[in-house]
Amino acid sequence: MTRDNTKTSEPDWVNVWLATKERLRRELGEAVYDAWLAQLALLSFEKSELRIAAPRMFIRNWVANQYLARIERALRAEGAEPESISIVLAPPSVGGSVVREEAPRRVATVSPLPVTPRISPPADARGNFFRREMEPAQTFESFIAGGTNEFVHAAARAFALGEPSAADVPLLYIHGTFGVGKTHILNAITMAARARGRKAVLLSSEAFMCSFLGALKSKETLEFKEELRSAEMLLVDDLQHLCRSTYTVSEFLHTLNAFSDLRRKFVIAADRAPGALEGLSAEVRSRLSGGLVLGLEKPDRATRLAILKARAASVAKERKQLPISENALSRIADIEDTTPRDLIGLFSKLALYAGVTKNPSNADSIVDMILRGGPGVHKISIEDIQRKAAEFYHLDLRDFISKQRSRRVARPRQIAMYLSRQLTERSLPEIGRRFGGRDHTTVLHACRRIEALCDADPMFRQEIEFLKDVLNKPA
Repeated sequence: MTRDNTKTSEPDWVNVWLATKERLRRELGEAVYDAWLAQLALLSFEKSELRIAAPRMFIRNWVANQYLARIERALRAEGAEPESISIVLAPPSVGGSVVREEAPRRVATVSPLPVTPRISPPADARGNFFRREMEPAQTFESFIAGGTNEFVHAAARAFALGEPSAADVPLLYIHGTFGVGKTHILNAITMAARARGRKAVLLSSEAFMCSFLGALKSKETLEFKEELRSAEMLLVDDLQHLCRSTYTVSEFLHTLNAFSDLRRKFVIAADRAPGALEGLSAEVRSRLSGGLVLGLEKPDRATRLAILKARAASVAKERKQLPISENALSRIADIEDTTPRDLIGLFSKLALYAGVTKNPSNADSIVDMILRGGPGVHKISIEDIQRKAAEFYHLDLRDFISKQRSRRVARPRQIAMYLSRQLTERSLPEIGRRFGGRDHTTVLHACRRIEALCDADPMFRQEIEFLKDVLNKPA
């Protein structure tokens, strides 16, 4: 038998990786994608070996255990069949960057795909900034701010419309956790500014990085800078993803300075405040903090109900069916600590069941099923909290029930107790028993201590919110 030595063409790994991530976003949903996969980046590809970088060990371990098989299937669906795939921690030698210019191998310069608005990654490094499609439904009118986010909404609108109250504000920085509406606000600002004839550009951190690194590779950075800085307003989404690359952080600072010198507007969205961003120099943090920094909060009960009512009215009009009862919507609105994205997800399940049964009035029984922990609901156990907290803080599960009192163990144990009290229906004595037979007063002290730290330290509060979001995401 003669051996076929025909050399098959190597896949275009950069585009394959982009397409793979987009497929995973569609398959797993935006909530899971945002929490775990958006932060992954293609590190290298050599001899059909794929190495994918994660920014933190916690994320690396979770993705390797839970999603590696899904990543393999998605790659095959895009026509690539690497012999091996490994998830590694982003190289610390370049500050967590996924770009290693000195390496002799071919290196992928790819970072997370944007989730919303639906803006495709650039086909090349130039010529696409002003032609990106916006999400028409994400307007100021469709954003239900409520009392919690009324000021953010008003400030963003003033910024977009060029009102005198925002004339002296060169930089608007909006931060908040997953699903609270940051991208919606940026999309609304862009469309409102363009409607007034202003040249506004909205880029995800992915698009910014791909465009800049593509320009570096083709030695056309001057054209990249000229086109980008011809905008009258630049908006950058998911800034936290940009912080992993020293190359792009440096270019971002130059762009920020250029827009300031030209007296043009800059809008940034990120999942945390400027002071909590990792991988940024003191100079960059200072520039970001010098703008108008606003936090988007999770909606209160009244706002949750308003969001659900608006969604219900829209769906009833589109599908020409009776609206879901207000009582069912009210009971969903009673679920605390939910984001607008969570609410839309729950409503979609209600609407689906109502549409299938052709009887929207049965939504109350569907809500009963959801609140009992039926299909579509993610119930959290103390064991879940202990396991994920142990992974996050690099502890052994046995540490939570041990007698150790060192700060390395005691603080994570208090956090796990606090989360158990917040996210489960277990009593204080039962929580104490699950943590090594501790007294209920110990659990109460832990909860009060974590609440006090959250009030005093915004960075610590964001850490707790991140863990809550992780625990609330379905596996």
